[in-house]
Amino acid sequence: MEEKYLKIAQDLGVTVKQIETILTLTAEGNTIPFIARYRKEMTGNLDEVVIKSIIDLDKSLTALAERKATVLAKIEEQGKLTDALRKAISEAEKLADVEELYLPYKEKRRTKATIAREAGLFPLARLILQNVSDLETQATSFICEGFETAEACLAGAVDILVEAISEDVKLRAWTYHEVLQYSSLQSQLKDQEADEKQVFQMYYDFSEKVANMQGYRTLALNRGEKLGALKVSFEHNLEKILRFFEVRFPQKNAYITEAISQAVKKKILPAMERRIRTELTETAEEGAIALFSDNLRNLLLVPPLKGKMVLGFDPAFRTGAKLAVVDQTGKLLTTQVIYPVKPASQAQIAQAKEDLTALIGQYGIEIIAIGNGTASRESESFVAEVLQDFPDVRYVIVNESGASVYSASELARHEFPELTVEKRSAISIARRLQDPLAELVKIDPKSIGVGQYQHDVNQKKLSESLDFVVDTVVNQVGVNINTASPALLAHVAGLNKTISENIVKYREEHGALTSRAELKKVPRLGDKAFEQAAGFLRIPEASNFLDNTGVHPESYPAVQKLFDLLGIEQLDDLAHEKLKAVKVTEMAVELGLGKETLKDILADLLKPGRDLRDDFAAPVLRQDVLDFKDLEIGQKLEGVVRNVVDFGAFVDIGIHEDGLIHISNMSKNFIKHPSQVVSVGDLVTVWVYKLDTVREKVNLSLVPPHESN
Repeated sequence: MEEKYLKIAQDLGVTVKQIETILTLTAEGNTIPFIARYRKEMTGNLDEVVIKSIIDLDKSLTALAERKATVLAKIEEQGKLTDALRKAISEAEKLADVEELYLPYKEKRRTKATIAREAGLFPLARLILQNVSDLETQATSFICEGFETAEACLAGAVDILVEAISEDVKLRAWTYHEVLQYSSLQSQLKDQEADEKQVFQMYYDFSEKVANMQGYRTLALNRGEKLGALKVSFEHNLEKILRFFEVRFPQKNAYITEAISQAVKKKILPAMERRIRTELTETAEEGAIALFSDNLRNLLLVPPLKGKMVLGFDPAFRTGAKLAVVDQTGKLLTTQVIYPVKPASQAQIAQAKEDLTALIGQYGIEIIAIGNGTASRESESFVAEVLQDFPDVRYVIVNESGASVYSASELARHEFPELTVEKRSAISIARRLQDPLAELVKIDPKSIGVGQYQHDVNQKKLSESLDFVVDTVVNQVGVNINTASPALLAHVAGLNKTISENIVKYREEHGALTSRAELKKVPRLGDKAFEQAAGFLRIPEASNFLDNTGVHPESYPAVQKLFDLLGIEQLDDLAHEKLKAVKVTEMAVELGLGKETLKDILADLLKPGRDLRDDFAAPVLRQDVLDFKDLEIGQKLEGVVRNVVDFGAFVDIGIHEDGLIHISNMSKNFIKHPSQVVSVGDLVTVWVYKLDTVREKVNLSLVPPHESN
């Protein structure tokens, strides 16, 4: 156990005591958000990411240890476990290395080598290695059933040698490192029809050293191969590899050379290729999942546009645009269908202008949220024209990825049973602008559209990582218990789908909750769930203002004592000055609290009801519309980062397609990854770097033209 904890401590830069504390707290049923926020003194102020890393690494190291124990027991059963082998297995850090060491002792299905051994050909294999003269004559004495000639006997003996060489741990280890360092991974076009849009064009004749392979290229090759568009293979320095094997055998003859050739080409290299492609894929997946998670976190933290009357606009060509008006709280007021763009007739477009104008006037619309799907830019032009008569009304393009998934979901059918899927989508677009977090939690994170190759990575790992991001952000932001949907409540620490639905039912039957303590009346919400959830739930209307802060109910007595010591009766300007002047170290001792807990309490008291998302940049609101034809090289623009990928970032600059900032145009200095410079949701100033007029593609730069190389 101690050895495992030392390994975790070394890998994550934490102490053994912190590891023991985290694992103990977890075993007691505490959630990661609760541990991170309310047990800081116990953990040494570790955040959610480190806490999760400790838990995950503990699980993987436990699984590795269990496999080692199984392997050691199986080898010992055979009476072949030496001290050196025991040491090698015990010290192996990867599961793949354990399996490599176990390979020679693994129970095998019957092979050609097994059959040859059973026929008594092992001594002949030994004679080959000794390079005795006249092997063909010697082989005649081994003729038996199944091996009727000297040639057949020698071939059987070679099969025995092939298997022995191919299971040699040291030779396999050398080959693995040789391929890893010096071999190349290459691809060629296999079937043009499988790549009609030429998505994989750059991989039609591609070669890259294994050591230099980038994650997104690994995933692209995997997908191209899976679709049948690409043929992927390795290129090795075969001559060097064979020479390395041959010098390991002091005797030389044609049979030894043949055994080496077969062992290398048919057994060892294919095995190493499989292992390395698996490892490349795992590394690429980890990178893609981490990037997707980072993008999702930044998207969920986009600030809400509070207190605005919003019109959601779901564009379409033939079937018309679906409109939905929602009030400041997200409540649906009305829906409508208009035909604002061709192929609609002039009369329909004119009517659409009248209808939109009437809605803006009738409901006092302040912002129009336009989905970025089909017909988005054409609809944008239409909206911009109408808004010429409404100088105070703005519009914004909203990323609608996943809106259609939500609209067709059971949750949407439950919320709006009488509406069509398209009208539900318009509501989702409007609400996504008002409160991105509350709306996006209703959608499977994989459908939100801020990833890269998300359908090609391990789906279980991806889901776990994205769920963790959503849980973390929801709890960091806090949730209004009287307005939150069951989908949002289910992400609060300690709550689940059933309890969340019970909270909403309780609300419907008894009215809005007036205190955190009232939560205990909700069916199935026991003491542990209350302990975990209470601090993350907000009640703006509560008589006790602490119920609308991040202060946990367990600390309420300490806050009352603090107020008594400072002579505070209400939170006015004078109280704020007193709280700011508190000497944390001394006061923490006086109150029987930890320093970190007191710091958090003071921060909450100074800004009750504070929203973490207010620290981030708000969405860009527009009144005008750009066209590709309006762009020119060197032009300065404002935009919003929509997606960050390994090779750059896509930015919405107000034209039909998002522009690409390639990683090489992000900084005057070298950067390893675009995420060092930009995040999803960032407002950025960019310059037009390159225009592809045929495909209407735009390359952008974060570096002003006069500063670029």
